[in-house]
Amino acid sequence: MSEDVAREVVRQMIGEVGEEGVAAMGRMPGLAAAVDQHAAAIRDIVAGSGQELTLRVLREYLEGFTDAAIERGWWPDEEFDWETIRVVAVCSLIQELQELR
Repeated sequence: MSEDVAREVVRQMIGEVGEEGVAAMGRMPGLAAAVDQHAAAIRDIVAGSGQELTLRVLREYLEGFTDAAIERGWWPDEEFDWETIRVVAVCSLIQELQELR
């Protein structure tokens, strides 16, 4: 698989995981709480790097995080594991920023 095709597969997967996860937050209070904790950690990481929380910064973080997770053998499934919750948290932050625009 070429690098471009692999990146597109990852982007599609991120979109699906993020959309499904953000939607599930309304039905699952425990998931919403976990996503909020991850979102706070992501905000801290971005602030600690001296960057502003922007769509570009979040997308770069998401791509880097997902690439590293996949290299470690992660792939989303039916469960909301740590990595999946992290992806949902970034997608939730992206959605929040887009709504503010």
